[in-house]
Amino acid sequence: MTAAPVPDKSLPTRRSPVPAVVLIVAAAACLWGSSRLTWVRVHSSDGLGEAKTDSLLGSTWVAVLTPLALTLVAAIAALFALRGRLRQVLGVVIALVAAACAVPALALLIGATTDERAKQLAELPGRSTVTSVDTFAFPPALALVGAIAAFLASLLLVRRQTAGPAMSSKYDNPAARRADVARQIADDGDDKPGEQPSERVLWDALDAGEDPTAGGDGEAGTRR
Repeated sequence: MTAAPVPDKSLPTRRSPVPAVVLIVAAAACLWGSSRLTWVRVHSSDGLGEAKTDSLLGSTWVAVLTPLALTLVAAIAALFALRGRLRQVLGVVIALVAAACAVPALALLIGATTDERAKQLAELPGRSTVTSVDTFAFPPALALVGAIAAFLASLLLVRRQTAGPAMSSKYDNPAARRADVARQIADDGDDKPGEQPSERVLWDALDAGEDPTAGGDGEAGTRR
């Protein structure tokens, strides 16, 4: 019985997109959830009536948060439709989405917010004065987690390689093909002394331009 060929572990294998999909789903969920939470609370007074408090959701403080979450959802469908280099391009797009989410989240977490921006987003009248601004850490931190998940997914897509190019380059090289066939014939002969090589090896030899029925000194066959 002919032993089954052992796969060449040096060749890159096609990897499943499932890990990247899981990360993208998690990222989209984090961004959407963060967009529905209060990021900033603005306290103001116009000098005439009672003090006023306005809550700014993530979708208000970072207007692109919800569209970016939807972009990640669309990327999941695109991931299954694209192959090869196009998937790598998709990975770059997802990395840009991650950066666009991470920057405003980090800015708020480190305290880079201004009363003027809060007043503008709260749509306060010109006579109003912002007395204080409260920021919340959890919503931007959630967005930051989503950005990190999206970035990890982009790394998986950009670094992913398939077996196609490596196998093609190996078998497109005539010298490599002949050497591989010679090795197969020699291995088959060692396994079954005095017998002809297996039919699979014979076909591989013919395809590589070798005559497996002809012998020679140290040669697996004669080149056609």
